[in-house]
Amino acid sequence: MLLFGHIGVTLGIFFAIGIFIPRLKTIIDPKYLAVGALLPDLIDKPLGMIIFASTFANGRIICHTLLFVLSLFLLGLYLYEKKKDIKVLSLASGSFFHLMEDQMWKTPKTLLWPLLGLQFPKNQVDFNGIEYLTRLFENSFTFHLSRSSTPEILGIGIIVILALHWLIKEFGQNKF
Repeated sequence: MLLFGHIGVTLGIFFAIGIFIPRLKTIIDPKYLAVGALLPDLIDKPLGMIIFASTFANGRIICHTLLFVLSLFLLGLYLYEKKKDIKVLSLASGSFFHLMEDQMWKTPKTLLWPLLGLQFPKNQVDFNGIEYLTRLFENSFTFHLSRSSTPEILGIGIIVILALHWLIKEFGQNKF
């Protein structure tokens, strides 16, 4: 899943749950939730596929683990109790949704790291970090229908719906 899939699906789930649990909107900040939805990839992709590509050759390493999310969550609870700051709790929630959207349960060695060993699964790649960036950039501007494009389209749709909802709420129906 890429940018729009992670952000849109995470925000969609958050706002859907928020309908049934309105207090959730006071505990989670949607801006930090969106950043948290990208956080595991923002950290792991550069580390595992570019900086330490010869060591890991995997864009799903430390930040794609429950240990990372649990650590963020505990830090977030501490900051919420001490300062009523919801930012880190929001990041942790977004990161948790990211793991679910990436279906990390299919890679338990990563998800449960370090319980199942200290090594991360290594992908078989035939390119270096710069080539990875080039392919990622090219794929971002090439539309093709695949399993990964479905969440992207869904995410874009959710973002559009949420943006329209916000615009109508912000400016009112009569002012539009």
